Amino acid sequence: MEPKLSNRPIARWVAAALGVSAVASAAWFAWAADSNTIPQAGIPASTNAIAGKLFPVTIRPTAGTPKVNTGLTNHHGQPVLASCSSCHATTKPNIDTHSTAELDQFHQGLNYAHGNLACLSCHNAKNYDTLQLATGKPVEFANVMTLCAQCHGTTMRDYQRGSHGGMNGYWDLTKGPRTRNNCVNCHDPHAPKYPQARPVFPPRDRISVQKNNGTKGEH
Repeated sequence: MEPKLSNRPIARWVAAALGVSAVASAAWFAWAADSNTIPQAGIPASTNAIAGKLFPVTIRPTAGTPKVNTGLTNHHGQPVLASCSSCHATTKPNIDTHSTAELDQFHQGLNYAHGNLACLSCHNAKNYDTLQLATGKPVEFANVMTLCAQCHGTTMRDYQRGSHGGMNGYWDLTKGPRTRNNCVNCHDPHAPKYPQARPVFPPRDRISVQKNNGTKGEH
């Protein structure tokens, strides 16, 4: 019988390989150990309630495997799209590419700001029409949440519990169904951080608000 590896050394290995927080990696492995599956786009998520009593929670699907517009049109006047592997199959992958400034053929205008990750931390060099986990296991683009969860374990935990991610529908699932966003419905996978913005209506500080007579408001 092969010895079982604990989650902690694996989490440290993932953190070192991808340059992410060991806490986030450990949280993902701990969450994965307690869950049978990571919710996939377009598939109703399971609930803890008795079957048939609640409406389903469905995660919005992604666009699927990306295609590149070649700038050409077919005889129907429709744009000709090419798969990623159409070009990447003829070029040698560079595992050290960390920015678009290092690219000289394609994707030069891509906005990339995702920690210390290289392109091939997420893209599968053996098949560019898929993604890959830190273990090298391929992942379909439609199941991108599996990829996100391995580094953003605490966020996935919050997502699972309903405190992260946008949604529509019914909060009370006995009344109707709910639809939730996929990670990439809200976040650009190449530059996921939202820019800081001032609220439309900033909070009112009643202590520093000026009264008509020029004095500050009472405490």
